Amino acid sequence: MSADAIRAGRTALGIELGSTRIKACLVDADDPANVLAVGSHAWENAYESGLWTYSLDEVWSGLQDAYAELVSDARQRHGVAPETFGAIGVSAMMHGYLAFDEAGALLVPFRTWRNTNTGAAAAELTEAFGVNIPLRWSIAHLHQAVIDGEAHVPALRFATTLAGYVHWKLTGEKVLGVGDASGMFPIGAGTAGYDTALLARYDDLAAGRLPVAGVAELLPEIRVAGEAAGALTAEGAALLDPSGALRPGIPFCAPEGDAGTGMVATNAVAPRTGNVSAGTSIFAMVVLERPLERVHHELDLVTTPSGDAVAMVHCNNGASELAAWAGMFARFAEASGRPLADDAVYETLFREALEGEADAGGLLAYNHLAGEPIAGLAEGRPLFVRTPDSRLTLANAMRAHLYGVFGTLALGMRVLEDEGVGLDRMFAHGGMFRTAGVAQRFLAGALGAPVSVGDTASEGGAWGIAVLAAYARAVASADASAEASVISLSSYLDERVFADAAVGTADPEPADVAGFAAYLDRYRAGLAVEAAAVTAL
Repeated sequence: MSADAIRAGRTALGIELGSTRIKACLVDADDPANVLAVGSHAWENAYESGLWTYSLDEVWSGLQDAYAELVSDARQRHGVAPETFGAIGVSAMMHGYLAFDEAGALLVPFRTWRNTNTGAAAAELTEAFGVNIPLRWSIAHLHQAVIDGEAHVPALRFATTLAGYVHWKLTGEKVLGVGDASGMFPIGAGTAGYDTALLARYDDLAAGRLPVAGVAELLPEIRVAGEAAGALTAEGAALLDPSGALRPGIPFCAPEGDAGTGMVATNAVAPRTGNVSAGTSIFAMVVLERPLERVHHELDLVTTPSGDAVAMVHCNNGASELAAWAGMFARFAEASGRPLADDAVYETLFREALEGEADAGGLLAYNHLAGEPIAGLAEGRPLFVRTPDSRLTLANAMRAHLYGVFGTLALGMRVLEDEGVGLDRMFAHGGMFRTAGVAQRFLAGALGAPVSVGDTASEGGAWGIAVLAAYARAVASADASAEASVISLSSYLDERVFADAAVGTADPEPADVAGFAAYLDRYRAGLAVEAAAVTAL
């Protein structure tokens, strides 16, 4: 029974700090597809002194709120409140820059992945390394601080991501999963460790400007999926659960980024598989069979939680602009005296989009609230554009906004096509896929490939990191019993998590493929309007 599993701690807890929501997800560790309880907390980034950030006080108040809601949900559903777990995992939005001194004090406010002020550093590093270093990567943030001679650099002793920070405070361990680490600094081919040649190259580049002998001293140690990564301390237990009910000593899996947990949540960790994760940002991950032939500014090279090479198309802007339009229509319904719940608003608007013309009737929607490197935009200017002969209807407008979520992503995916990257299956997850058969169908048309969505699509990364925690527990159990071989993450997902999963697949419809291609041609041409808006407004 689920209550017995919770009481005995045969469970795995996953916590993910996303861009707009902190989620907690509890699963049966012996059957990770079985979600036992959930909790969440809404939060938003703040734009302060020209940079996007979250306060660390909000990190902890949000975590505590999401955890308390999960405990309440478990008590309500199963009649028991958890006091321990079989394993815990922490995930968060990747990249960015959290800088600490020798005493562990934060030196500057958290700089998130969303910031685009690192252009000079990213360009210099890409030239020096011979691999693409995007603006949002941690090493780009660090090097920009070095270039700018920021006052905090001499005191810097540790830099990490948001997941690495939370894990450190809960366990005392300065470690990071290889997937998240691959968004801090390039990983060496086949090593599951930082690229030693590039570490040395950076030390030469920054010679005399770093506060330590080598940049590796500033970075977290790397762990791969299944490896032990510390245990909950008494101080960590009090941080997560101020009530004092949570017991210390619970083992942790390696902290991971939202890209890695998205791959796990969609069973896309084997070569020739991929996934799309849609939220405040949107990104696609494709596990590679071979190295790419050229350097592309549209593509990041990162890894799965097991260390396999992945090409990532990351777009800073996802579904936030779509949500703003949905919020406007929700307010219209309320003002009319017939208010609708948020889910009903999305359901109505998404279903209406299915009635739109295949090319959205000549309408264009740009979702760029923040800068978008793939589109060549240093700053964001969301725009809704039409010509005098465009067909302005609700159906076309909503189809244009849904297409707009996938527009910049499609530009990057075309680069992968040109590289001849093979793809057997693509999975999607995120809240916008909850309305069955709409965003999934349009994404299939945008990619020209089948797109699958599973029952856990809306749980996303919180469930994915819970599964990684359960996997670490399974590996530890196998090691303890001296089993001849430890199951790989890919086999674990296939055999123990997704074997009986309900998955719906949408094949691309020819009309959607042609319609989106026409939309994308206009989208590409219309980026000149976006650029002009950035200059003028």
